Amino acid sequence: MVGIGRLDGGPRSAVVVGAGVVGLSTSWFLQERGVLVTVVDRTGMAAGAAWGNAGWIAPGLAFPLNEPAVLRYGLRSLHVPASINPRLWSFLTRFAANCRWSSWTRAVQANLPLNDECIEAFDVLTKGCATAPAIETPITAGFETPRGAQGLLRELRRLAAAGQAVEHTELTGDELRELVPLASPALTAGVRIDGQRYVDSGGFVQALGRAVAARGATIHTPDVVDIQPDTGGVTVRLATGQALRADVAVLATGAWLSDLARKWGLRVPVRACRGYSFTVPVDKPLPGPFSLPGIRVACTPYQDRLRVTGIVEFRDPDAPGIPARLAAITTSARPLLEGVRWEERRDVWVGSRPVTPDGRPLVGALRAPNVYVAGGHGMWGLAHGPITGRLLAEQITTGKQPTALRELDPLR
Repeated sequence: MVGIGRLDGGPRSAVVVGAGVVGLSTSWFLQERGVLVTVVDRTGMAAGAAWGNAGWIAPGLAFPLNEPAVLRYGLRSLHVPASINPRLWSFLTRFAANCRWSSWTRAVQANLPLNDECIEAFDVLTKGCATAPAIETPITAGFETPRGAQGLLRELRRLAAAGQAVEHTELTGDELRELVPLASPALTAGVRIDGQRYVDSGGFVQALGRAVAARGATIHTPDVVDIQPDTGGVTVRLATGQALRADVAVLATGAWLSDLARKWGLRVPVRACRGYSFTVPVDKPLPGPFSLPGIRVACTPYQDRLRVTGIVEFRDPDAPGIPARLAAITTSARPLLEGVRWEERRDVWVGSRPVTPDGRPLVGALRAPNVYVAGGHGMWGLAHGPITGRLLAEQITTGKQPTALRELDPLR
């Protein structure tokens, strides 16, 4: 690809490194603005965090991970390995320093513009890539005691105080079971959060990848070994020895973002927060997504089965999955759900969510000329990926940072 400036001064070509929802969304919106795109991802389309996650498009629940309660539960709740390497230790120290309400509130306010427009941007992409739209439905949370529900209700009140009111209703145990037939009698209280959506995340990202390719993008699957920017553009060097030349490069590599971006001014580290999921058949219907916040488990209808997602684990993104984590999800969820055939588990997946220590994503220009990053969305990359791509494409093609991205500046 040859980088040739457009008559309006904007870039004509881009290499996007990363074929997850953030990278592909950025590619699609760059194409909308007339930019020729090449996509590079070592594992291909939709192979990362998007494939097996819960699939929630839920701005009403997009809470940053760095809430103060995390420190009360300690590192055990985050499944941190016994042997911590220096970079992980440094990250956890910064993360702990940000587990206070002032930092949490700042992260919430930084994410508000993404929450406000995420569903609209998602709808644009579902129409553009001819995939099924996200299903609008409440998300219901279940608790063993009414006191347990107070934590979520407090977070919703804090979210409202920060500028995002979320319509919700408190439920008794009987009202909960009317909405969620799988809920066992052990759950005695609930909260229904209205106006949310869910989607087959892997199917959506695969369809988006096909649409980006159909619109002219070239796809490469080797590793990227180096980024060499200069005033005339960027050279992206692949492990095969091939060099891709373009006007700009976008790094959207999820949990691996720091590896390529660190030397170009990215000072906020990104670490892998891994989650596990699997699917199981059920004897009772689940009309919509269901959350068990007390054990950090999310359940979503998936085809004719139930996708169960859980665990917050800080480990290397390339490390193999730990079977005991799946057993832990089953053990904790079994007493709370009825009609689930746990022994018929399949579609086992482990994926890495990219987390920053301050709870704010990293979106925008690096110190190197013509190099941009997009990532660090934590648990909400699927929901915030499309709107991130739209805003970043605007910045790249106009040279002006959208107001919504100021708090997400990767050079902070």
